[in-house]
Amino acid sequence: MARGLRRKLTTYGDEQFSLFLRKAFIKAMGFSDDALDRPIVGIANTYSDYNPCHGNVPQLIEATKRGVMLAGALPMVFPTISIHESFASPTSMYLRNLMAMETEEMIRAQPMDAVILIGGCDKTIPAQIMAAASSDVPAIVLPTGPMSTGSHRGERLGACTDCRRLWGQFRAGELDETEIGAINNRLVASVGTCTVMGTASTMACLSEAMGLCLPMAGSAPATSAERTRLAEETGRAAAELAANGGPTVRDLLTPAVMRNALATLQALGGSTNAVVHMAAIAGRLGTKLDLQELDAIGREIPVLVDLKPSGSAYMAEFHDAGGVPRLLGEIADALDTSAKTVTGSTIRQMIDGAMTTPSDAIIRRRDRPVKPTGAIAVLRGNLAPRGAVIKHSAASAALYRHEGRAVVFDTLAEMAERIDADDLDVTADDVLVLRNGGPRGAPGMPEAGYIPIPRKLAKQGVRDMVRISDARMSGTAFGTIVLHVTPEAADGGPLAIVRSGDRIRLDVEARTLDVLLDADEYARRMAALPERKPAPPRGYARLYDTHVQQADDGADFDFLWGTE
Repeated sequence: MARGLRRKLTTYGDEQFSLFLRKAFIKAMGFSDDALDRPIVGIANTYSDYNPCHGNVPQLIEATKRGVMLAGALPMVFPTISIHESFASPTSMYLRNLMAMETEEMIRAQPMDAVILIGGCDKTIPAQIMAAASSDVPAIVLPTGPMSTGSHRGERLGACTDCRRLWGQFRAGELDETEIGAINNRLVASVGTCTVMGTASTMACLSEAMGLCLPMAGSAPATSAERTRLAEETGRAAAELAANGGPTVRDLLTPAVMRNALATLQALGGSTNAVVHMAAIAGRLGTKLDLQELDAIGREIPVLVDLKPSGSAYMAEFHDAGGVPRLLGEIADALDTSAKTVTGSTIRQMIDGAMTTPSDAIIRRRDRPVKPTGAIAVLRGNLAPRGAVIKHSAASAALYRHEGRAVVFDTLAEMAERIDADDLDVTADDVLVLRNGGPRGAPGMPEAGYIPIPRKLAKQGVRDMVRISDARMSGTAFGTIVLHVTPEAADGGPLAIVRSGDRIRLDVEARTLDVLLDADEYARRMAALPERKPAPPRGYARLYDTHVQQADDGADFDFLWGTE
């Protein structure tokens, strides 16, 4: 295969002219023939004024360029879509597949022998890994890193678990407008991703566990000199990938490595969103994520990382305690440690090189876990024939087994309108149900599954109750919340037949979720469901609605399944 500037020539019917024209134009940027004869490393630029999680990307680009050039290759920066959770309407998940497609096509279209994927906020790294898994260009991931923590009245704060906790107190009337405004100024203390084990931290750490980035790159703080040094070293590693022609992401992500990631997810106390993203990555490799395997792993591997929302600390402590390499050492017996990483070393070598610390307060030993089982359980039953998930490590143990009366919200708009009404017929023992929040129904499967406690209950001191949805929940959130109910209501799933007043039974230990209807009534209601609404008339909305899959297939597009 041609390398460097000769790779993937524009089609003019004359390859020599294509190269001549390419060199003529790129020389306008001041490049010499010596530079243009070297291997090329592409650097995906996801900086955006709308994305504070990527606020350090310009600095990281300069460091990666330095590393590439020190290793004798030519860095070429190119822009891609940048997605921030708080700045994407209707939801960042709606745009994940678009970013994955655009990143894949830019990698395919432009001459590069390897690519550095700089990302951070929630859907960015998954989109980039999906893109790389679908391309034949070797890739290495560079997370932007977690933000610093802030403080308010002597209390340490970090986005975004504390955001949700304190907003809940404001809704309950425990904080006034002045106080919540002051808190708003202090919650996000620097650029970088959420400093708890939310989706961004989870996916960065899983990238490291899968060998797609350098050791410690999943946890080094965004504003630290170490993050910048890691960027330079990532540039060096990418230059080596370019010179060697591999390995590719597809080469690295073997079934054993995917299983390693699931084990790490359970031990991290990681985000439920990672289940959807890992399913999408698996689909790009032509396989289906085994949810039952995820659940079985969670019964064997406990939560070992004491970070919010499952625990109490923040990402800086996790990094200082040894980060992912140290955690992998604690669960090494459940891993394939012979798996290769993007640098050519093995997971065993990563573990052997882990920093040791005298304390196990943040990364616990197996005999002293944060939680006795893994972070996430997979539920099935007549409400979720293809599965649902619950992050029971961040739920109330008293609600693990619960039966209650359904209070149903048919749409996100209805929930927003009714949830705080004084006349809402609801008690703390009820089960809140939100439907039409899935991939097609919302659209985009937003993080609306974190149904707020109705205001009148919050004022009574209620802090948790069972909530069920076909939507997602932020990895920073907490509570006894069942998510990703599949199939979704908008796709004919049984969540669509639930009526307010029906009895619902949740049993986390038994892994069941059921609406208590007799078989005949259940069948009658299912048969009476209306046909699905027609697709939007045009554009990306039509493409999305027509081709998006369900949560158990990663909510990716059906035509992107597999590697061909």
